[in-house]
Amino acid sequence: MKKDFGVLKNGEKAELYLLTNGNGVEIAVSNYGASWVSACIPGKDGAKRDVLLGYDTAAGYEAGGESIGAVVGRSANRIGGAEFTLNGKTYHLCRNQGDNNLHSGPDFFHKRLWKVLEEDDSHVVFALESPDGDQGFPGAMSVCVTYTLNSENEVRISYRAESLEDTICNMTNHAYFNLNGHDSGDILSHEVWVDADTYTRTDCDSIPTGEIVSVEGTPMDFRERKPVGRDIDMDYEALIFGKGYDHNWVVNGAGYRKAAELAAAESGITMEVYTDRPGVQIYAGNFLNNEQGKQGAVYQKRDGICFETQGFPDAVHHENFPSPVLKKGEVWETATAYKFIFP
Repeated sequence: MKKDFGVLKNGEKAELYLLTNGNGVEIAVSNYGASWVSACIPGKDGAKRDVLLGYDTAAGYEAGGESIGAVVGRSANRIGGAEFTLNGKTYHLCRNQGDNNLHSGPDFFHKRLWKVLEEDDSHVVFALESPDGDQGFPGAMSVCVTYTLNSENEVRISYRAESLEDTICNMTNHAYFNLNGHDSGDILSHEVWVDADTYTRTDCDSIPTGEIVSVEGTPMDFRERKPVGRDIDMDYEALIFGKGYDHNWVVNGAGYRKAAELAAAESGITMEVYTDRPGVQIYAGNFLNNEQGKQGAVYQKRDGICFETQGFPDAVHHENFPSPVLKKGEVWETATAYKFIFP
């Protein structure tokens, strides 16, 4: 079902698409930014909770500065020095986080109106044409993002991209989850499990050093499920630099597999994360601050947590990281699913 989602500053109208299944799960996505707007999940008390931070209208997403619910591209996360060299040519990007580039900004993919190629009660296909030189990247690139809600209570996000020239491609989704409800306060009591023996070390600007570090004996170890808040403020370099958890874990194994899990005792809702990507950035909302959200909610520090499946940050500068290069004529395809389990 399609609904009006308000008018943008340029006068264009945005739409909201509602997806449902037979188990009481309802999600909403918008053609503005291909954004994931809501996920209403039944809790153990039988009441549905919207477990995604978000805004009431497209205008909120247009004004918002925290990438809430965003599809991020062309290249998610950080590129050190806001430049890279490809095929002998150096490309300069916008320095929108100190001297570095974050999420390819500021002309973000999630600040654009996407075309809708298909839509029904179970899936929506969004499309975007990114011209040569867009955000500073080479090659005209065609992008499709598909949201599917299935009978297993999975929200599957599939990405497809092709470029007319060699370019960089590393897309993700930046949804903030709070399984007790988007307006229920912090997520510090939520428990997290991550199938990762290592993470990518960063400097004080959150730019990877190239080192891949063991989680053994550190607060970065989530191989046994633990509360987010248990170790988040420990005196540990990574947590000091990131102001808490905001790091890329190296997911064990290869191919499509379970990477992480989030659980909230209060609601009884668990979310499993599946992906074919090599890494997952877990960001505990350390910089949320008086963000005016939907239904009158005001989001504060650590009121939501992100599981951004991805290639490694700054991979353009580290040969030991999986390459982020999308070759001319090749098809880049990847998928991530967030599966909700409830009483």
